[in-house]
Amino acid sequence: MKKILVIDDDANILEVVQFVLEDEGYEVETSLNGACLQEMNGELPDLILLDILLSGEDGREICQLLKGKELTRHIPVILFSAHFNARKITAMHGADAFLSKPFHLNELISLVKRFI
Repeated sequence: MKKILVIDDDANILEVVQFVLEDEGYEVETSLNGACLQEMNGELPDLILLDILLSGEDGREICQLLKGKELTRHIPVILFSAHFNARKITAMHGADAFLSKPFHLNELISLVKRFI
């Protein structure tokens, strides 16, 4: 079973995304902040969905760190945000794709399937 890590500081978004992706047959782990990435030693996710604007953290910087490490650079990262300049930001920070908030659940599923 493919594993997806979803990081967003909005618990409601995490709940909906987790429900939808689990319904599609994925194992989903969620986190309200990027601290969970510091503990990623064992089983790595197959995909990371990462909000750009986290409380006290910057998803762009987290993405750059992930893509800069040998251990995690192969993991597809999909940034998502309502940030107006996000598409440009995605390319600048090494993300594999961008999903604009608010998004349709079908868009989310389709994008995930493209990378897993």
